[in-house]
Amino acid sequence: MYTIHIITIGPLKEAAHREIVAEYKKRLSGVCRLKTTELPAKKLSAAPSPAEIASAPAAEGEAVLRAIPRGAYKIALCVEGKRFDSPSFAECLRRAADGGASEVTFIIGSSYGLDGKVKNAADLLLSVSDFTFPHGLMQPILYEIIYRSFSIIAGGKYHK
Repeated sequence: MYTIHIITIGPLKEAAHREIVAEYKKRLSGVCRLKTTELPAKKLSAAPSPAEIASAPAAEGEAVLRAIPRGAYKIALCVEGKRFDSPSFAECLRRAADGGASEVTFIIGSSYGLDGKVKNAADLLLSVSDFTFPHGLMQPILYEIIYRSFSIIAGGKYHK
């Protein structure tokens, strides 16, 4: 059984987002082992300067790199990443999981993005869309992508 690890900066604040994630975790429980690591976002002042904002990803990135287990296939979500359609990403996920990695680890940065060190350490940079979404929606979107991918891999009817 595959192990999927999601590392995220900051908590899910909206109850509706937590409910969606809980539903997808329930659905995924039969097809993979799920691990979630929620790391704290760097606290910024009420009116952060550009320099303060620029420093946040670096501080968060160090914590992310420490949380990634050795041997994991690392997928970092970022705007400049590669875009896939659902069947192509399912195949990418299957290959990553079958390729001998101890687990597939997805990394969601804070609303200020991911540090370059995290991106450089990733095996794949993934963009889910050209659109900009609120940071809190990325976990529900990612869980749906993962669930859809496993459905495709299994030949299920969820993906149309």
